[in-house]
Amino acid sequence: MDGAQGHPDAPDLSVRIGRVTLKNPVLTASGTCGYGREYAPYLDLRRLGGFTTKSITVKPRPGNTPQRIVETPGGMLNAIGLANVGLDEFMAKKVPEIAGLGAAVFVNVAGHSIEDYVEVCRRVDAAPEIAGVELNVSCPNVADGLMFGTAPRLLRQLVLAVRPVVQRGVLIVKLSPNVTDISAMARAAIGAGADALSMVNTFLGMVIDVETRRPVLANGSGGLSGPAIRPMAVHLVHKVYREVARDSGVPIIGLGGIRTWRDAAEFILAGATAVSVGTALYVDPTTPIRIIEGLTAYLARLGLRSIRELIGACQPPLGQGPSEACSAQGPAAAAVEDDNLRDLYAAEG
Repeated sequence: MDGAQGHPDAPDLSVRIGRVTLKNPVLTASGTCGYGREYAPYLDLRRLGGFTTKSITVKPRPGNTPQRIVETPGGMLNAIGLANVGLDEFMAKKVPEIAGLGAAVFVNVAGHSIEDYVEVCRRVDAAPEIAGVELNVSCPNVADGLMFGTAPRLLRQLVLAVRPVVQRGVLIVKLSPNVTDISAMARAAIGAGADALSMVNTFLGMVIDVETRRPVLANGSGGLSGPAIRPMAVHLVHKVYREVARDSGVPIIGLGGIRTWRDAAEFILAGATAVSVGTALYVDPTTPIRIIEGLTAYLARLGLRSIRELIGACQPPLGQGPSEACSAQGPAAAAVEDDNLRDLYAAEG
């Protein structure tokens, strides 16, 4: 059915992320399939809306000591530690391979300092094969991975420094959920010049081996991804869309536990313009194609001409007025919740 997108009567799945038009709203998430070549044997990458590379840093990184991945109920905990070949090898060997992928390619960029981010972004932006960069300011499994992603002032400084060197491509900022107010982080990124947001990165978590009484991951903690985080990710996307991105006109790339077209549709209804698939690729590398086909059928069933008609189209809960947000709690709902909590505490006491 994916091939039907070219049919004149087929729904239009194209979306815009900054100045880049994607043929459909489905991308791969950073860190799940290398630099593209590793993923190419499993499906035709030209069918994707976009591909996001694993993180690139100025110097090569071996990553954290194994064990670096552990499966959890409904997801996966990882502490890879941004293992990558480094900027020089990426530009010399990986970028020429990227040229033949046939999809818009975004490079995830990480660093220890503002200068690191600026150096990587400057060189990557000069490559015409690259559609844009995604600033990884929210990696929870390296020593300083959350430094820029948890303080609005630091994030604003970083984006302001990077913005002048990203002149050709799209500048995307990837937000962490491990913050007090993710909307404040979104405002900082957008105010400093971000073209788009991607959200959310993984949630901090830990798994302990009860026999050894030690954390399973050598790093101790790691980032939780997979279906378990999807409802939280959908909520945060809708919150940022409603409070910041919608009025700013800045697109959101939603991610977090997406496995099916219904999952993708949830994110789009919540306010995402596009979605990224990550952990599901380890189960079925063809997941993005099934999502593309499912979204096409969904639009056709609803009689909609474009996927863009669904962006932010979530309706308020039953009983709430049309002016109230999809996930907002009106006074009545808040009062019911307060009563329920009081009943719960009374039962426990």
